[in-house]
Amino acid sequence: MSGVFRIGVRLVKGAPALGSPAKPTFQIAARNISGKTLRGSKLSKPKPFPYLEKQYTAFNACMDVLTKNTTSRFDENTKVVVVDGPIAAGKSAFAKELAAELEMKYFPEVTMDNYYINPYGYDMRQLDAQLPPAMQSFDVAKFHQNPTHRNVATFQMRMLCERFSQYIDALAHLFSTGEGVVLDRSVYSDFVFVEAMFRNGYISKGARSVYYDVVKNTFCDLMKPHLVIYLDVPVNVVKDRIKKRSIPGEVGSKALTDQYLKDIETIYKQQYLKDISTHAELLIYDWSDYGETEVVVEDIERIDFDRFDKDDPKMRDWVLENEEDWTEARCRYMNKPDLLNSLNVPRFDVPELTVSPDDFKAWYDVWFSAPGMQYRKGYNEDCGDTGILTKVKTDFRNTL
Repeated sequence: MSGVFRIGVRLVKGAPALGSPAKPTFQIAARNISGKTLRGSKLSKPKPFPYLEKQYTAFNACMDVLTKNTTSRFDENTKVVVVDGPIAAGKSAFAKELAAELEMKYFPEVTMDNYYINPYGYDMRQLDAQLPPAMQSFDVAKFHQNPTHRNVATFQMRMLCERFSQYIDALAHLFSTGEGVVLDRSVYSDFVFVEAMFRNGYISKGARSVYYDVVKNTFCDLMKPHLVIYLDVPVNVVKDRIKKRSIPGEVGSKALTDQYLKDIETIYKQQYLKDISTHAELLIYDWSDYGETEVVVEDIERIDFDRFDKDDPKMRDWVLENEEDWTEARCRYMNKPDLLNSLNVPRFDVPELTVSPDDFKAWYDVWFSAPGMQYRKGYNEDCGDTGILTKVKTDFRNTL
């Protein structure tokens, strides 16, 4: 059976001390997270807001404040849970099982497919032959085979953008439906790979500096996870699993050296876990021989998320005092384009993150002539879209 280390978890809930300050009027969860076995019948809630199809307006927000429609959707499982760990730890399978057991929405790990495959299913990597080298696609498979390529820094910046975008979507889903979310990695651990790349000479000091400028400009708008589950797997087991799963690009990779994998493990344990545990509850499991999801659920059910107040650094993002504050937070994540604008940090001093005007023009002409790229999703006749003149709905969240 897998081992577990509990960091900051109290298993017994005590009564509040006399004279202690009153808790805020509204809390995101009044009880512990419960597995589906313990949840029983669901309380009556407002219908989920269709955030993917309908824009959340100021009028919607005002009505939700009056009717308390935002917090009335919440229950004990309205939480953000992140599953983290090294490469080949078994995160995806575990995160899927955990989401099903907790009746939460599963968000798979971000890949460059999110960027290169357009809404019509066309893979933009097919255009590489028509593009200058600096503008050609670069994904994790190419990184594994050529970790010192000029485009590695651009690749990792794009991964940051995609993870940031996904985390916004996860928060929008939680606020609009009341359903908790389970993410396979998140934007908060993305820096682990940046640091490992920097230590191994895969990206420059300048590119690393730009990365942290973007982080500083964006993370302040997010709400940190309630719970992080780290699946601990030693490097020798990681190497064995990489060999066994035989994913093209990983086997014989020039990037996945012993030192690179050790650096990932070290940075996770000495930096990421240490920092995130000051904001979120943290469970760490020895996943060398995998483990049982049911055991993890039992440990999660013992965590008292309701013991924090506004003065406690843990859960500070999730302790708001009134319905107006909750609705304001919801508005932030419903207005995704504004948040994505914060990714634009004006830094032009790093050569591998800048392109020439001619290269950009060549990329632009080819990219936006591809199938489904001339207009917004739903307005491309060449891809079979119809009723364009009378169309009123738009995919306003798909902006990256």
